[in-house]
Amino acid sequence: MTAEQALRKLLEGNGRFVSGNVTHPNQSAERRAGVISAQHPFAVIVSCSDSRIPPEIIFDQGIGDIFVIRTAGESMDSATLGTIEYAIEHLNASLIVVLGHDNCGAVKAAVTGGEAPGHINYLVEAIKPAVDKAKGMSGDILNNSIDVNTRDIVAQLGSTKPILFEAVKEGKLKIVGARYHLDTGRVDLLE
Repeated sequence: MTAEQALRKLLEGNGRFVSGNVTHPNQSAERRAGVISAQHPFAVIVSCSDSRIPPEIIFDQGIGDIFVIRTAGESMDSATLGTIEYAIEHLNASLIVVLGHDNCGAVKAAVTGGEAPGHINYLVEAIKPAVDKAKGMSGDILNNSIDVNTRDIVAQLGSTKPILFEAVKEGKLKIVGARYHLDTGRVDLLE
């Protein structure tokens, strides 16, 4: 499946979710049996761990359809990058969607500032550069920071060598940013 086809499939699934006409594809016993020996997800979703945005549900997808990586604020580290690279290199996914969302608590913590306790501070520190960029923008600092964070992660993934960078360069991979709206359930692509 091409990246454009994968993106269309995700957005169509989100349209079903928003309208309440979900089909719950690939959630049968037959599907479970069919993916025992191998998986072939058509897209990678990098999203927040927030319990209000489960990718399989908001995109109306099923078992084996999407490869999901979830961390608070979509924060990246070596394990996360390696997981994404695995999906591209070994599972041949052609699309990565970095999915930010309204009212993200991790981004909100970075906007608020200060030192967060424990390992939470790692997440806040990872998001602070996006907040710093958003401070100079007109509009709401939280909303701007969420979108800047998403765009920064898209850029980071596209420049991660060698696997992701080469796949983008060769036209085998497309990486897009998107935003999930808690009130409507709609996913909008970021420019």
